Amino acid sequence: MDKNAKIFICGHRGMVGSACVRKFEKEGYSNILKRTRAELDLRNQLAVKEFFDAEQPDYVILAGAKVGGIMANKTHCAEFLLENLEIQNNVIMQSYLHGVRKFCFLGSSCIYPCRAPQPIREEYLLTGPLEPTNEGYALAKIAGYKLCLYLSRQYGWNTVSLMPCNLYGTNDNYDPENSHVFPAFVRRFVTAARENRAVEVVWGTGAPLREFLHVDDVANAVYYFMQNHNDPEVVNIGSGSDITIRELAGKIAAAAGFRGEIRWDASRPDGMYRKLMDSSKARKLGWKPEITIDEGIRRTIQEYKDGISK
Repeated sequence: MDKNAKIFICGHRGMVGSACVRKFEKEGYSNILKRTRAELDLRNQLAVKEFFDAEQPDYVILAGAKVGGIMANKTHCAEFLLENLEIQNNVIMQSYLHGVRKFCFLGSSCIYPCRAPQPIREEYLLTGPLEPTNEGYALAKIAGYKLCLYLSRQYGWNTVSLMPCNLYGTNDNYDPENSHVFPAFVRRFVTAARENRAVEVVWGTGAPLREFLHVDDVANAVYYFMQNHNDPEVVNIGSGSDITIRELAGKIAAAAGFRGEIRWDASRPDGMYRKLMDSSKARKLGWKPEITIDEGIRRTIQEYKDGISK
């Protein structure tokens, strides 16, 4: 990739997008196009076309999406499906029509069947039903990947599609209604420690297993595959190991300084029992993660504390 090329990073203020901006700027790319939602609504087909007409980006990384936790996905499934389809279709098609040299689509491990064998290999896609709690979001991400794949196969357009596992880290969403489990635990246990609470009630049984990856490792993967990979087939991006939600809660609580009791509300949904991805393909292609879960927890809690103290 030419260091002077124009790179449009969609969703540059989100967790993944901002990590990609940091990575590419660190590597010497200064011509990065950034637009806030107020400046460019990616759901608006005409606005996206006009942006591409004016800016003519050379490379595009689609990190912008409507995202949320279990309750947000269950409550607003129509919006999660429709808005993500609108964003993806507009950005992908305008990138293709404007001759973007290479396009990176970022999806999610939720595209795989809820009862897929573990660890989940790329070929398990569309072999069974999806997890009901986030089916709308998953369907949108499958459609986005398939559109990139078909444009590559049919017209020779250069795309890469990366499917990360559960992400956490810098610029995560800590909203109490819409956050994922990792940032929800960070917010909850930092607050509980500060208020010296005796008990903290957490949703679910704590038994499900989840794989977590720091967002900086995903940005490194995006950079690596944009530089070194020219195959449109999906590639899993994961840490290679999982942890129970109960153990994660214990680690985050300890790192946050919470010394009270963690009480589990088993009447609340757990979601998919296990979701560990097989990332051996990515490793064979030359990428591997660098940040351990304990180091990631330490960094994230410190960043959260720094943020709320401002």
